[in-house]
Amino acid sequence: MNRLKSIFISLYFTLLFLGVVRAFWLLPESGYGVWMLVALVPGLAFFIWVFAFSIARTGYMSVVMWVGPLLACAGMLMNDVVAIEAWLWVLGVGLGFASLYIRWYSRYGKRFNMLLQNGNRLPELSFENPQGETVRLSDFDGPLLLLFYRGNWCPLCMAQIKEVAEQYNALAARGLKLLMISPQSHANTAELARRFEVPMEFLVDKELKAAKTLGIEALVGLPAGLEVLGYDSDTVMPTVIITDAERRIIFTHQTDNYRVRPEPATFLRALADADI
Repeated sequence: MNRLKSIFISLYFTLLFLGVVRAFWLLPESGYGVWMLVALVPGLAFFIWVFAFSIARTGYMSVVMWVGPLLACAGMLMNDVVAIEAWLWVLGVGLGFASLYIRWYSRYGKRFNMLLQNGNRLPELSFENPQGETVRLSDFDGPLLLLFYRGNWCPLCMAQIKEVAEQYNALAARGLKLLMISPQSHANTAELARRFEVPMEFLVDKELKAAKTLGIEALVGLPAGLEVLGYDSDTVMPTVIITDAERRIIFTHQTDNYRVRPEPATFLRALADADI
């Protein structure tokens, strides 16, 4: 299933781009090019918005991916458009792919992991820092925040990490140490670490050892084709875990939708509730 999703998301973005180009090509000679633009531009604009404006969560904004195709369908019916190509782009790519993206691709299904329930002690986990040195949870004192992210390629992950960095002082004031963890390469991890001036720890979960221990791995979770940029096809489901100084879990967020991420304010409330 993950392999199918990997291919789907790359194909969807490619078809949106090609469809918009095709629509502009058709504008001078046929009227249905306009309806193709109405159907496809919102989806393409949604992805550009997420990539360009550091969006950590999309909320209801994804509905714009449906509105365009529905308006295009109404317009085509009112104007008696019968061109098969137009209907394929509008219904197939515009409406069909948007529905699959929102209702299927971005969802993991219900996640329930007994190991990650509040009150449980987090097992000892080991990672590597960007220099390739082994780092263990026992090397850190005090409460911890472990943020498992998919990789530099994921714009929502990057936006979430940026939000956490912006609230670093408030989180660190409570003694919290911030660990940003991904299975991506040391080089990509080091490049990400250089973007932030606050002393968060950026760690590599090599071969997904920690993720598999915690049951949060996402095998073949990388969009097809990004392997050429040096990313491994296996990644993680975005997950946040906060522990007290004894490594007992006081908060965890296992999203069932990668477009839904907790805000730093939620972490601060969890720490306050635990008297940290």
